[in-house]
Amino acid sequence: MDMEICFPGGKRVDAKYKGFTIQTDQSPRNGGEGAAPAPFDLFLASIATCAGIYVLSFCQHRKIPTEKIRLIQKTERNPETEMVEKVFIEIQLPPEFPEKYKDAVVRSAQLCSVKKHMFQPPEFSISTEMAGS
Repeated sequence: MDMEICFPGGKRVDAKYKGFTIQTDQSPRNGGEGAAPAPFDLFLASIATCAGIYVLSFCQHRKIPTEKIRLIQKTERNPETEMVEKVFIEIQLPPEFPEKYKDAVVRSAQLCSVKKHMFQPPEFSISTEMAGS
């Protein structure tokens, strides 16, 4: 399925995909208005929410309540390159979470397909085409 990218003004760049408009903007420090997450913020969010869907599914399958479960994601950047070098995801479990599933819920979060794509990245091909041709 194709994703269409458009430029609604300022430093905003939006993606239209599957009937949704995913809005992005740059921070004021980077010339934007900060009206939406920056594209890289969405990338980081995709990692945590992907892990989250696996945790959610794991718990739902076992009828474990999820209202008190939280995932906290932190990153560590290289000070010279500013590239993210490490991603930490902490699954915060309530005291009543079954002890026998603690390791298994971690394994379920590790199934995240976004993370898997980072270890086997796709090939990128970027080209130009004149509109209307």
